[in-house]
Amino acid sequence: MAFLLPPCSSSTSQTPSPLSFHPPITSSSNLSSTQIPTKSSNDWISKFRSKSLNFALSGALTLGLSLSGVGVAHALVGVNKPELLPKVFSPVIDVAGFLSDGQEKRLAQEIANIEKDTGFKLRVLAQNYPDTPGLAIKDFWQVDDRTIVFVADPTFGNILNFNVGALVDLDVPRSFWSRLAGKYGNMFYWKEKGEDGSIEAAVTAISNCLREPVGSNNCSEVY
Repeated sequence: MAFLLPPCSSSTSQTPSPLSFHPPITSSSNLSSTQIPTKSSNDWISKFRSKSLNFALSGALTLGLSLSGVGVAHALVGVNKPELLPKVFSPVIDVAGFLSDGQEKRLAQEIANIEKDTGFKLRVLAQNYPDTPGLAIKDFWQVDDRTIVFVADPTFGNILNFNVGALVDLDVPRSFWSRLAGKYGNMFYWKEKGEDGSIEAAVTAISNCLREPVGSNNCSEVY
């Protein structure tokens, strides 16, 4: 999973993400000519990511990066509460009570249509940290490289947090997620429209993005 976060509000502050499925990605554009990874360093990174995966998953809260790719993620508190999972499968889990039953059903239908039409799996978790299933969602949702995990949590300001599978990352520009978080995730928006309004707007924007033909300008706008 690629580790993506909304943009930081300043150079000295960072926006936490409630879930992390991989160590942060460092942009190659930030490497000098003397820092280009060698084969041995790539092997070390691969091993490090493999060993770090379960550790990162055990933290339902991480302190991390902006999409510029500069920074370090730290698991702060491990959360694994499978008892907060629904009894039957659902692509939408609302442990925070942000959504009505009707809204959950509409989102679930839209998510089903996205998966049918594009092959990508969108999963929505609405939570107020630390009340979250945490690690338990990985197996429950069978998170893989085609999965977008959207965690809606207003605890730290911006309500929109995303963990994006590697195959999604190939088709969707990383700048899209920061623009999406900036437009519909900021505190002014969700306090005016409600957490539910922010979640619904984000799902609609993601749906529109994933349906665009892949190209140099796909997902350049947030609708």
